[in-house]
Amino acid sequence: MQSTSPPAFLTRRDLDRLGAGTHYRSYECLGAHAASWRGRQGTRFAVWAPRAEYVSVIGDFNGWDRGAHPMRRSGGPGVWEGFVPGAGDGALYKYFLWSEAGGDSERADPYAFSAELSPRTASRVCGLEGYGWRDGEWMAGRGERNRHDAPIAIYEVHLGSWRRSPDGSWLTYRQLAGQLAEYVVEMGFTHVELLPVTEHPFGGSWGYQVTGYFAPTSRYGRPRDFMAFIDELHRAGIGVILDWAPAHFPVDPHGLARFDGSCQYEYEDERLGLHPHWGTLVFDYAKPQVVNFLVSSALFWLDKYHADGIRVDAVASMLYRDYGREEGRWIPNLGGGNENEEAAGFLRLMNEQAYARFPGVLTIAEESTAWPGVSRPTSEGGLGFGFKWNMGWMHDILDYMSLDPVYRSHRQNQLTFSLLYAFSENFVLPFSHDEVVHGKRAILSKLPGDDWQAFAGVRLLYAFMYAHPGKKLLFMGNEIAQREEWDHDGTIRWGALESPAHRGVQRLVADLNRLYRDRAALHRSDADGDGFQWVGCDDRQACVVSFLRRSGAGGAPLLVVCHFTPVLREGYRLGVPSPGAWRELLNTDSGHYGGTNAGNLGRVEAQSVGSHGYPLSVELTLPPLAAVVLEPDVGAG
Repeated sequence: MQSTSPPAFLTRRDLDRLGAGTHYRSYECLGAHAASWRGRQGTRFAVWAPRAEYVSVIGDFNGWDRGAHPMRRSGGPGVWEGFVPGAGDGALYKYFLWSEAGGDSERADPYAFSAELSPRTASRVCGLEGYGWRDGEWMAGRGERNRHDAPIAIYEVHLGSWRRSPDGSWLTYRQLAGQLAEYVVEMGFTHVELLPVTEHPFGGSWGYQVTGYFAPTSRYGRPRDFMAFIDELHRAGIGVILDWAPAHFPVDPHGLARFDGSCQYEYEDERLGLHPHWGTLVFDYAKPQVVNFLVSSALFWLDKYHADGIRVDAVASMLYRDYGREEGRWIPNLGGGNENEEAAGFLRLMNEQAYARFPGVLTIAEESTAWPGVSRPTSEGGLGFGFKWNMGWMHDILDYMSLDPVYRSHRQNQLTFSLLYAFSENFVLPFSHDEVVHGKRAILSKLPGDDWQAFAGVRLLYAFMYAHPGKKLLFMGNEIAQREEWDHDGTIRWGALESPAHRGVQRLVADLNRLYRDRAALHRSDADGDGFQWVGCDDRQACVVSFLRRSGAGGAPLLVVCHFTPVLREGYRLGVPSPGAWRELLNTDSGHYGGTNAGNLGRVEAQSVGSHGYPLSVELTLPPLAAVVLEPDVGAG
């Protein structure tokens, strides 16, 4: 048998830190890396498999022979090492593992930087050096763009179905880069958020069931192609946020499940380790090496790919031991509660490391419960995320908008309740992919009435979102009011833009993005209650809410009025804080957007008539199912 055991490549310090679970750049020592030994070039391999009794490297370089290149234990934390001369960039490989408890299996490398195109499952040797980044200006200034007081408008994208080639095939990372950058700039979004690009075997999971936590999916190209994708978006002034799924992983036999014959990555007890919603396995956050693996994965994308942020999927399912489980099918913590403090500890550590090592990035939690302090610093007892999705606001407003207007007067609290907690976290307001699949219907199709009312409702909904405190997120297709649910095997129905109604919604979203970015009152105080003030929130009969947005820096306030019935209201009086003319900045009923052109002829004059606690007021015409935004016209007169 050929020996493949040169002197150890992993240092004692590497092994000690891996054993302690504190090697947060473990991707630099585990996995496949170019190396030389005795003058021969090749690849060194290292894998953590503590319960395995025999491990070898198999690949296209040795005919997948399980005995050709055995690995040796490096001691300590159960790491195996090996060197294969002649195995170079692009070589396909797996690990063969045998243990008495688990028998034999052939596994993809958990630390692989690249993978074979699905449905094939081998890992691919791939060096990440040599890409010539050209985004230095972006990287130097991105911290200002990711601040809590910055305008952040996110376009959520599934790369495989945003746009496709004429023959229906996927576009590559490089093809997508130019087209997506041009569109996002045209639409005025500040960031894109990508559904997971980490390698995954089942396309129907949309990337959320991951087998390659360090490999961009090969569906659209190789790692350097994905680097070029991010590079081009950065040079266009667009931030890139990556969805990341550390809550669970699939049971595919080449993946992490019972990797070394034992429950190496997952909880052993199914009452903790089996996810009932998705039939997947839950990471064992009590194991330092598992936490180390996940923290390293998050940092890897920030490091090697210049990602600007990580959005962590399914945080609620991590934080609660009884999430989705019936009574008697979960295990309480030592205090008898349902909180998973081990998972919370992992999230705190991940956030601490991300912000300490990569200042200027952002982390976002998809978290749907009242867990306290999700976006508060860990030093204050929080989980340390930069932002949290506001799922409560999203469900309330979509439920309200789905009602026939005749019933809305009884549900005014669904418009106003969110302001009771709007500043308890740093929120993102999401209309995400989850709301337009699996029978939930597209945004347009959720709204009642004929086409005129439905399109007016979409425009009103988006204006309310952009005026409400919180950063913004729209899933692709929402910005054109696509009628159909999202189909991950298809593409956005771009042909809808031939219709003036769909084109009008797209124009409105672009104008909302620009107004949101240009007016500090709409973004600077998103996390500060001083930036919001109700004018009128209790006009249930008319279904009208009105409020002021302020920048907190002495700038002019904006008056936002949202009217949720399909009738024209004239002579509607609202108190205002300053005299003179108020200019209409935006009217969602404009004919430019497909509306009826009802409104206020561009401006109104404040009158010395007290209303809503102010000595002055304006008398407005409220278009049906519309929002208007006004500001003091300081240049008037």
